[in-house]
Amino acid sequence: MPASDRGRCQRCCGCIFSLGVTALFLWLSLRTSKPICSIQDFYVPALDKSANSTANNSISFDLKLDNKNRDKGIYYSSLNLTFYYGSDPVANQTFPKFYQGFNKKARRRAAVETRGVFGPGQNGSDQVLRVGLVTSVRFKTIFWKTKRRKLVVGAEVKVNEFGKKEYEKGIRLRSGAPEPRCYPAPPIGIIVYILLNLVFSI
Repeated sequence: MPASDRGRCQRCCGCIFSLGVTALFLWLSLRTSKPICSIQDFYVPALDKSANSTANNSISFDLKLDNKNRDKGIYYSSLNLTFYYGSDPVANQTFPKFYQGFNKKARRRAAVETRGVFGPGQNGSDQVLRVGLVTSVRFKTIFWKTKRRKLVVGAEVKVNEFGKKEYEKGIRLRSGAPEPRCYPAPPIGIIVYILLNLVFSI
């Protein structure tokens, strides 16, 4: 092979390699992971045998929101939580919209009044409530923002005889349908194809 052809081949291979690396970095910059939502604390006085406070129809909770993205902030719309006892919704709580920086955590705590469902004779262990969370999120990098994406998650919370959640660790809220690990980003092949077209069109 002539030296000139060999040189062109090497330059071409180097160009393709550089484009591949660039495409990889572009894909990583577009990749976004959903925030992790979990219930850290949960207390229902009406289900606390030791307190004998069946007249206190409230639910106290601590919601944790964890942004695992290392280079993307998250804009949250209003956080709308609904609490269910059996199949009946018994309480609602709304938190205003806010921004969360990359790789940051946020907590939202409140005590919400229920609609009088917890009456005498309902105390006991192994009571189960459900928490549902509905919001929408928008991701932000240095140069761009994504469209808003709806986030609907929930989890069952088992309450012991002291009115607290049975498990010490946080309970993660998950969607009912299987979730992808991240929101879809353009395939690397498409990015490489676009970059190659740009290079050879110059």
